[in-house]
Amino acid sequence: MAESTTMSTDAVDPRDRAPQWCEWVYRHFGGLQSDLYGDTDFDGHIAASHAGDVILTRLEANRHRVLRTPSLARSGDTAYLKIVAPWQGSASVLQQGREACARDGAWVIYDTTAAYEIANPERCDHLIVMVPKDGVADRQLRVEGAMARRLGTSGISRVALETMRNTYQELPNMSEVAAQGAGEMIKQLVRLSLQELAGTETAVTQREALRDRIRNHVQQNLRDPALSPDAIARALNCSRRHLYNAFAGEGEALGAYIQRLRLQACIRDLQQAGPHARPITDIALSWGFGNLSHFSRVFRDHTGKSPTEFRGG
Repeated sequence: MAESTTMSTDAVDPRDRAPQWCEWVYRHFGGLQSDLYGDTDFDGHIAASHAGDVILTRLEANRHRVLRTPSLARSGDTAYLKIVAPWQGSASVLQQGREACARDGAWVIYDTTAAYEIANPERCDHLIVMVPKDGVADRQLRVEGAMARRLGTSGISRVALETMRNTYQELPNMSEVAAQGAGEMIKQLVRLSLQELAGTETAVTQREALRDRIRNHVQQNLRDPALSPDAIARALNCSRRHLYNAFAGEGEALGAYIQRLRLQACIRDLQQAGPHARPITDIALSWGFGNLSHFSRVFRDHTGKSPTEFRGG
């Protein structure tokens, strides 16, 4: 039978669940910092199994974010390519200046040897697969350009998604030899998926390139109140139609993407406490929100609390 590990906050005192969860995530995934959007009530469950040297983890939890800093990425013992494949909820992966969002029916791949951020803005039920990097990448297949890309909707990457899910579910019924064979199959399917992605040309490649340019422009101009899809189209010298087509399939509209990044920046600033903490109005205006009432409304929709309640804990 395949080796397995389980962790659940059910048996943890409610006031200790958040810190216990952060510790589990840090230890299980090899150095991840966690942020719970300022929530104090939390519950989560981790169930992990091994298919040879491939680690498959089912993670069910309230909304949360994780961050792997450059220093943590450099200090990791094993280099993995990591995959998040939601059953429920969504996951947004930011790495190497790119961002990709997956929901049920898709997966996103990223590299544990480089810094990354993952946002799970709603309660989630994710399959997380860790594949040794040296079992997929080599001189013929450079994976850097494939990180933070959305896969799984068709072709061999769809086969890979179903194989990863089915393997996780059947691991309790597999012998160690069978589990190791399933792990080798997953590695081969991930490799084929990345080869297929690398060989995709013309319109798909052009959309990906424009999508990267859009994200870079948004990141550089996030504080500008005039930042909008129209302004981005003018700056990148493309039509609104091309702009929206490039961003289609990401799970959110471009305007919603801009607003989410601004809210995340405000949340980080609001978490800075102490005598030198900036006023809420200054924070909102500095990140491009021109209307305080609008900021308060969208902040509550995003976090469930007003900015004042969030800062007060």
